[in-house]
Amino acid sequence: MTEAIGWVASGLVILSLLATSIVRLRVIGLVASGAFITYSILIEAWPIVITNIVVALIHLWRLRGLLAVHEWFDVLHVAPTSAYLAYFCEFHGDDIREFIPGYGYEPVDEQVAVFILRNMIPAGVFIGIPGDGEMEVRLDYVIPRYRDFKVGRYLYSASSGVFDHPSCKTVWANPGTSRHRTYLRRMGFSKENGRWTLDVSGG
Repeated sequence: MTEAIGWVASGLVILSLLATSIVRLRVIGLVASGAFITYSILIEAWPIVITNIVVALIHLWRLRGLLAVHEWFDVLHVAPTSAYLAYFCEFHGDDIREFIPGYGYEPVDEQVAVFILRNMIPAGVFIGIPGDGEMEVRLDYVIPRYRDFKVGRYLYSASSGVFDHPSCKTVWANPGTSRHRTYLRRMGFSKENGRWTLDVSGG
């Protein structure tokens, strides 16, 4: 049992280093420190106990700072012919295709395209095609550094104004991977008639 706790603690340290979100890294690191403290007490390795108590306090301090920061979000509408939009999609193409296999940016005249700004940094991009009372999600992508769901929650909130058009009642998407489905579920989408939909009418 003692050895199992040690292996779990070690695995959590490795997992924290793989986290793309700083907040997630700190949370997993904090849990890992707690596991190492338990393991070290069981084997009476007091220097390791003290070290991990200090590490846990550092994680707590950093988390407090991260969670206390007030962040600013906004959207920036861009034209289908935007060179920056095309380059952004090309630059992040490999990562985008991890969620939407085969995706390649192709501008459409009627598309709605916005960058989601997080403290003035283009943290994500949304491209939708409006239809009869609904909008198809062609692309909803957030760069790895900001994948803590805050960008997505802002996008699909009333505050973003992206879906303010009175004729837009529903947003729908066809997820390409399980990771994409997980994201849509976190954003409030549900599967109906073979596709994932979200009510944005505010009713």
